Amino acid sequence: MNSGPPTTRATFAIGDERAARRVVDLLNESLDDDHAAVAAFERPDGCWEVCLHFAGAPDQGAIRALVRLAAGDGAAKAVAFGTVEAKDWVAASLEDLAPVPAGRFVVHGRHDRALIAANKIGIEIEAALAFGTGHHGTTRGCLLLLDHVLRAHAPRRVLDLGSGTGVLAIAAAKALRRKVLASDIDPVSVRVARDNARLNGVGNLVEAIPASGFSAPRFASRAPFDLVLANILANPLRQLATPMAAHLAPSALVVLSGLLPHQAQGVIASYRARGLKLRRQLVIDGWSSLLMQRL
Repeated sequence: MNSGPPTTRATFAIGDERAARRVVDLLNESLDDDHAAVAAFERPDGCWEVCLHFAGAPDQGAIRALVRLAAGDGAAKAVAFGTVEAKDWVAASLEDLAPVPAGRFVVHGRHDRALIAANKIGIEIEAALAFGTGHHGTTRGCLLLLDHVLRAHAPRRVLDLGSGTGVLAIAAAKALRRKVLASDIDPVSVRVARDNARLNGVGNLVEAIPASGFSAPRFASRAPFDLVLANILANPLRQLATPMAAHLAPSALVVLSGLLPHQAQGVIASYRARGLKLRRQLVIDGWSSLLMQRL
């Protein structure tokens, strides 16, 4: 992959995990996810490094103000802005990340490929211009709920809505050995999902398409879905409740994530009004993941 144009990056360190989670949550809620992405990683010295990557030049004063609100003056003053090649920061981050277990699934980088146990399903994710390495609480929550679902069900028609790097679609395809439809509004993410599917040996099973919501004709031809995986954000999930319900099979299962705990009840209510019932809820690293079922 070519390095492409440079992107703007902001970084700062926080010595407290709780503070790091708080500032990441606030930044994710406050920034447009189409133009900025936020992640936090524990460093070898025990401190947490928070990284923001922007599609365009950010308002540095506004970013410092958000950090100050979440983590205080010291963190705000420590924010350093710079530019970096579009792919290098992902590669550097992945090299330092340990494999992430989630039930039968393990998300890992190429450097840990040989460490995956034979009785686990490895999902290899490498450097790319899209987010979703499996280290975020929302992704792990979705994988755990997917593992829970597959212990009792064998869905035939599966959709990964807002697929990002394709982690969830790949997990479902590898576990079920069936075709999975994956969609994302970002064409770069679609390309990355296709690449990752091929890397994981399920390129023939994961069909990744660019789409906003359920507007693409491919949804109608593949519906009704027995299982939908949607790791997005609270507001889009509420807006998608009606079109999603229209594309579900009877007794279909839906995994929803990308929610802060205080947002979960609002999302549950939106889907309950469309005939779905909450079956299970997980909270991991300050993020809620929901399993709902159509009645």
